[in-house]
Amino acid sequence: MQVEIKVPVLPESVAEGTLGDWHKKVGDSVAVDENIVDLETDKVVLEIVASKAGVIESIAFESGATVKNGDVLGVINTEAAASATAAPQQETAETSEAEDDTVTGAEESTAASRASPAVRKLLSENNLSAEDIPATGKKGALLKADVERYLQQQQSVAKADVPAAVTPPAVAIPSAGRNDRRVPMSRLRAKIAERLKQAQNTAALLTTFNEVNLKPMMDSRAQYRDAFEKAHGVKLGMMSFFTSAAVEALKRFPAVNASIDGDDIVYHDYFDIGIAVSSDRGLVVPILRDADQMSYAEIESSIRDMGTRARDGKLGIEELTGGTFSITNGGIFGSMLSTPILNPPQSAILGMHSIQQRPVVVDGEIVVRPMMYLALTYDHRIIDGKEAVQFLVTIKNVLEDPARLLLGV
Repeated sequence: MQVEIKVPVLPESVAEGTLGDWHKKVGDSVAVDENIVDLETDKVVLEIVASKAGVIESIAFESGATVKNGDVLGVINTEAAASATAAPQQETAETSEAEDDTVTGAEESTAASRASPAVRKLLSENNLSAEDIPATGKKGALLKADVERYLQQQQSVAKADVPAAVTPPAVAIPSAGRNDRRVPMSRLRAKIAERLKQAQNTAALLTTFNEVNLKPMMDSRAQYRDAFEKAHGVKLGMMSFFTSAAVEALKRFPAVNASIDGDDIVYHDYFDIGIAVSSDRGLVVPILRDADQMSYAEIESSIRDMGTRARDGKLGIEELTGGTFSITNGGIFGSMLSTPILNPPQSAILGMHSIQQRPVVVDGEIVVRPMMYLALTYDHRIIDGKEAVQFLVTIKNVLEDPARLLLGV
């Protein structure tokens, strides 16, 4: 029986994706739910797994190809008997030719086996060894871009070795160590660039600032840290305080939780808070759904889980879709002050920064307190300056006196 390997159904906001590394090649055996190939969308990297056990019979698209909903990427033969120790029974002519010309030893065979058929063909055409080329793909896979970059570097070195007599005096010869690397922008990075530029081009962006004395919040954390972790099994961090303070401010100023749709303003009666997380692939913003209904423990647990899965590339598309307001914390990288860019179609984003011990005046006396600058970037088309300032002041007041949330003042 032949089972097709298909691109899964993608959300409406995701039109297409780019194939990443194939973890299996023609002739390899696969188990149920085993990862066959990665699919990079403009939001996440999806793992396309085997729906049935069998042997990879054919592969229709190479790594780097752009694919859409429902495209057939390959075929699994569920009736073929796969041997873990025997060589694959079926290979395409292109793959066999590339392997015959490229693989010359056990060590090199291991490197070549991590390359796609297109890469092996390119190696064969240029009489190259896979072991001589630095691999940048996942799990040490050799990518087509790696081979092309190596060829460009070799050409540059060859030009540099041309005798001076045949080199025009006015032409500078490239020197070693000054080569340029041209790397295709990832789909996620391209989408980030597109959305940030969209925000600048369409929204009337303005940023207001304030500072907050975090001593009361930090005292509360220190007082209840051990009891909180013992009761809930998760550490009490800062994000639960900031998220809860932001939700309270959003309730008081609905325009900050709204968005523009054409000529209409859409006011959301729910609070889906996006928490910006940095990963190796770029910035992603997983969403805390109905954050107003979550306890501090649920917020901390959710953020920790989403942060881990974001860095491992395990977030689902639905977890990155939507959101009515976002929070980003540049302070973890040492940022003292910044102007964050909002995430369309959201109308505002809160920027947190590093905590610094600074002298401030409290009750007429100069004292040292842990201070943080806060920034609120907002769309001035629907949020007035007064609302933005009062919104940020509300967050400041709640953080400087956490009991306000309990008392509703």
